[in-house]
Amino acid sequence: MKRLETLAIIAHDMGVIFEFLGVVTLVPFLVLLIFGEWDMVVPMASVPLTFVVLGLLISRIPRREFVPQLSVALAAVALIWLAIAVIGSLPFVIGLHMSWTDSIFEAMSGWTGTGFTAIATLDSTPKTLLFWRSFMQWVGGIGVIAFGIAMLSRSSLMQHQLYRSEGRSEELMPNVVSTGRRMWVIYLFLTIVFTGMVMLSGIPLWDALNLVMVSLATGGFSLHDAGISYYNNAFLEALLVPVMLAGALPFKLYFLMYRGKIKPFFRDRVVWLIFALALLGSLVVTLDLHVFNSFPLETAVRQGFFCTVSGLTCTGLQNSNLHWVAGPLIVITLLMMIGGAAGSTSGGIKANRVILGYEGLVWWFRRFFARGRTMVPFRHEGKAIPLRISEVELSKNMLIIVLYVLTIFVATVIGLHLATTDFKMHEVVFEEVSAMSNVGLGLGYLVPSSPATTKWIFILLMWIGRLEIIPVLILAMGLVRGFEAKVARK
Repeated sequence: MKRLETLAIIAHDMGVIFEFLGVVTLVPFLVLLIFGEWDMVVPMASVPLTFVVLGLLISRIPRREFVPQLSVALAAVALIWLAIAVIGSLPFVIGLHMSWTDSIFEAMSGWTGTGFTAIATLDSTPKTLLFWRSFMQWVGGIGVIAFGIAMLSRSSLMQHQLYRSEGRSEELMPNVVSTGRRMWVIYLFLTIVFTGMVMLSGIPLWDALNLVMVSLATGGFSLHDAGISYYNNAFLEALLVPVMLAGALPFKLYFLMYRGKIKPFFRDRVVWLIFALALLGSLVVTLDLHVFNSFPLETAVRQGFFCTVSGLTCTGLQNSNLHWVAGPLIVITLLMMIGGAAGSTSGGIKANRVILGYEGLVWWFRRFFARGRTMVPFRHEGKAIPLRISEVELSKNMLIIVLYVLTIFVATVIGLHLATTDFKMHEVVFEEVSAMSNVGLGLGYLVPSSPATTKWIFILLMWIGRLEIIPVLILAMGLVRGFEAKVARK
């Protein structure tokens, strides 16, 4: 099928999502009114206006009622995320007169929940734009598609596929719209509760709200140039740890708790793995900092636990400059690669894939040592999975992991060729994994003054990582080869 005809199939649903985003992005105007930053009216108005106009235009493109293939939905998701990064950059271009590269970088970092910034001085940035950064991460954390579909009156096959194609969204009920709305309510409730909790540390409501928004969304944008270190508040850092962990856990568990089912939370293996990795990783990093970096034990514990949990949950808040020896950095790099759970606001390969990969490895070895023609079933979550399905799913699982590692390798090679640096190899890899896993922890390799080529590599890494690689590959292949759609009408 021709490319334009395929795009016409998905145009209506993309248009509806853009129209909804046009309404949602009016929220920062409340901050504008509260602080009286009237010079931000035009920069902030550019976003909802562009979303609404673009949504109205593309949703009215004539289309033929074909049943779309999954590849079409994947390509649509990749296009939507690319478009919102460009549109989200407008306030930075108009309000701060930043370059298009820096503005798109900031917006992509915001929507994908990464936390790297291209703004040179946050302390002098208007509060409306600071909130816009936090708001992008908050909306992007739960998923732009999930938010867009949440307010629709019906769910079509295309909307269902869009919802399932967006990296972290999960199907919890047959009705995608109902799922989206309930997840939105849970997300808002957690934000309010955690904001009240964080205020116990003594920081103002403004700071607490923004920090909780970016922590629950595992984003990592800060209000100050010094980051979380600006507050020099150990109690605040301790209170943010459970918020970051909450964002990295599967939201289906909160939905089940909302339905009165508490036991699944304590029985979920992904939850146990994330808690185990957080504890074990923090202990190893703390020990390394105390022994090899000669940090006082209190400092080692404070920085080790906070930065490790921030890396594992893909949040990106840091209370240290991370100028450590290689050991703890490598540990956090591995944890950032793993990331949180599928269906959470976290990034990375996902803990679920690690469990599935381990189970697959054990299964393959059991088959090697099986006698004769003994059939060894593959078991997952206590259920025996048919051979054909298990092999396909394990192959898909390993494909994502291999593509993730390969992308980091290629990005490192290209980045080191395009721009010279005094940073060591493991430090460059650390920051590129941080971008690919949508974390934002940094050593200073990527700063506002970095070359444009480096920034565009990181923009691509953030985009690819947020969508878990496949949608971007499908989009690229589709633009070159074209798409196919089933000819049967709905």
